Amino acid sequence: MAQPKDYGFDEDQSMIKDSIRKFLDKTAPMGELRKSIEGTEDPYHGKKRLGSFDRKVWQEMVALGWTALTVPEAQGGAGMNLVTAASLCEELGRAAIATPLTTTLHSTFVLREANTDASNECLGKIAEGQSCTLAIQDAAGSFDITDTEVREVDGVLNGVAYFVQDAQKTDLIIVAARGTDGVGLYLLPVSAAGVVVQPDTIVDLTRDQARVSLSNVAAESLVAAEQAAGVMRQSMPAILTMISADIAGAAEWQLQTTAEYAKIRTQFDRPIGFFQAVKHPIVNMMISVDETRSLVYNAACAYDFEPEDAAKFARMAKSSASDTANFCSNRSVQLHGGIGFTWEADVQIYFKRQMHNQYLYGDGAWQRQELGALV
Repeated sequence: MAQPKDYGFDEDQSMIKDSIRKFLDKTAPMGELRKSIEGTEDPYHGKKRLGSFDRKVWQEMVALGWTALTVPEAQGGAGMNLVTAASLCEELGRAAIATPLTTTLHSTFVLREANTDASNECLGKIAEGQSCTLAIQDAAGSFDITDTEVREVDGVLNGVAYFVQDAQKTDLIIVAARGTDGVGLYLLPVSAAGVVVQPDTIVDLTRDQARVSLSNVAAESLVAAEQAAGVMRQSMPAILTMISADIAGAAEWQLQTTAEYAKIRTQFDRPIGFFQAVKHPIVNMMISVDETRSLVYNAACAYDFEPEDAAKFARMAKSSASDTANFCSNRSVQLHGGIGFTWEADVQIYFKRQMHNQYLYGDGAWQRQELGALV
C-alpha cells in the first residue's frame, strides 16, 4: 500500500499537534523543571536525583486523553496511528518535559502488537491513565530480548533488568523473562513486593533510568514465548520513530533558541548572527532538523501504511536523529558562547536530554550497521 500524501498528516493531526503545543507552552515552563531538579547540578556529588515530575500536569495530560491517544478504541482509546504519536513526541521533546508519557507510548505499541487478552487489558489501564515502561535489556544493553537476565518459573520472576527508562515515574513494567519454553513478556506493578528500583546516574535532567531487581515477584504473562520476539521486532520501528521525533522536537528548540540569541548578542558592534562563522552553522542546524523530521514522519507513515518497510525507515530516522542530536547540541552550546556552558542557561538541559536520546536504543553508527542488513 502506497503512503498517503503528507505522510497521512491531515487536519486532525495538525489540530492535535497545535493543541499539544499550546498546552505544553502554558503548563510546562522551564522554571518548574528547574525547581524539581534543584540541588542535582552535579550528578556525582549533588543531591540524589529522584524521578520526579509534575503529577498535576500528568493528570491533566491523562484528562486530555494523551495516554489513550494511540490505544485502540476497543480498549477505550482514541485508536490514533503512529503519525499522531510522533507529533506528540515531537512536542514533548520541544518542551523537554519530565513525564512518563514517552515510555508509556513505547509500551502501548508493544501491547498493540501483542494483541492478547492480557495485553489488551493492560491497554485499557493505560487509557485510564496508568503509566508503563519496558524492562527488556541485559547488563550489556542488548535490545534482543533473548539476552534477558530475568528468569521465570511458574509465573514468578527473578533477576535484574537494566537501562529501564523512567522506572521511578511509572506504575507498570513490562519485563522480558526466560522460562522453560523461551523468553516471554510479563506485566507487573512497580509497587509489587520484591521489586527494587536502583536509579542509575545519568546526565539527563528530565528523565531517570534504573536497574530493576526482581526477587520472587509474581507477574502476569502478556505474550507467550513463541510470540514475544516477534512482538518486539514488530514494535521496535514505532519505538525508534518516537525517540527520533523527540529528538527532532528538541533540536527544533535548539535551532530557534540559538537563532534568536544570535540576533541579540553583539560582538564588534554587530549581532553575532551577522558573521558567517555563526550564520552557516545555524543554517546547517536547520538542514539537519528538517532532514530528521522528514525521515521521522516517513518512518511513522510506513509503520501505519507500509509495514514491510517500517524497520528500514525507522532505522534511517534514528540514524539521522542521533546525528542531529549530537550536532545541534554541540552548535547550540558553542554559539551561546560562555553562557552556554552554565547551569543558568536552558541550553544545557536540552543538551543533556539529547545526549541521552542519541544513544537510546542505539546511536547513528549502530543504526547504520543494522540498516545494512535491510537494504
